Amino acid sequence: MRKNTRLLATVSLVVLSAAAVIPLAAEEGMWTFDNPPLKQLQEKYNFTPTQQWLDHVRLSSVRFNDGGSGSFVSANGLVLTNHHVAFGQIQKLSTPQKNYVQDGFRARNQAEELKCPDLELNVLVSMENVTSRIQGAVKPGMTEKQGLDARRAESARIQKESQDTTMLRSDIVSLYTGGEYWLYRYKKYTDVRLVFAPEQQSAFFGGDPDNFTFPRYDLDFALVRAYENGRPAQVKDFLRFNSKGAADGELVFVSGHPGSTSREWTVSQLENERDVTLPTLLGKYNRLLGSLRKYAGRGQEQARQAADEIFSYENTVKAYSGQLQGLDKNLFDKKNKEEDELRTRIGGNPQWRQDFAAA
Repeated sequence: MRKNTRLLATVSLVVLSAAAVIPLAAEEGMWTFDNPPLKQLQEKYNFTPTQQWLDHVRLSSVRFNDGGSGSFVSANGLVLTNHHVAFGQIQKLSTPQKNYVQDGFRARNQAEELKCPDLELNVLVSMENVTSRIQGAVKPGMTEKQGLDARRAESARIQKESQDTTMLRSDIVSLYTGGEYWLYRYKKYTDVRLVFAPEQQSAFFGGDPDNFTFPRYDLDFALVRAYENGRPAQVKDFLRFNSKGAADGELVFVSGHPGSTSREWTVSQLENERDVTLPTLLGKYNRLLGSLRKYAGRGQEQARQAADEIFSYENTVKAYSGQLQGLDKNLFDKKNKEEDELRTRIGGNPQWRQDFAAA
């Protein structure tokens, strides 16, 4: 996932199921690791992940702090990710004399692995629900701003206490639009080295027109290695390769750091996205793309310097264009119907009408 999308700081589990009874159909969902849909998975797929299995997947998952996800794939700290996730670091390691974006890179041994300039990898090692503490910081009679300031101050205190005690990166994560607050503790790796990356022509074959499509025929992957105290990190949890790939109808899980969903947005929010936010963002990014392409046209070195930013903004423009296209009449008909049904249900219950009608 690229850095210009709206990222959550969570690790989430995504389920993709190619159901055998309905060819090429798929069901999907996204959950945090503290709240997996155990009953749904058992009823639909006859599979219940154990806590040991969930912990193994979570600890095998890696967050790239400049935007993206990956996973450990060996006990010696080797991490697999997308080429487009590693793109920024590959570009920073390149020079006018050695353009690893254009030509690719392969370390023949660990001594040849290149240290990434400013990459941090995070592994989520623990989660703690701190909702009551943060919400409890808001006292009766506070204004909205005072309440916001109180929650922020309490969040900062919790993060500092945790970091001072555990020496782990500690982040407060807001879920469900402030319905819950969690303290996530991460083990972090700041010595990360590039091991392998194909040339961009292979990694991004088909260019932007093929982006966000499936199947896609390219080598969109790269390998980096996490180090500790100058030596490859020794990790217990990692994902093993299956050279046969996924079988027809097999249940597939994807773990990583996806963007937030907006499924509970109101009609008014979606109208604002359609009429204001997305057109404004698309105008902004298209102007930036125009400037970057003009700069890249000045010469080979300028094209190398601008490559990652052009790639990133092209990715973003395509994503936002798809969102805008999806805000069509069918979606609004569905959302209007849902809101009408909700208002009817609340209006028919005196207690709900008293508690929620104003909202």
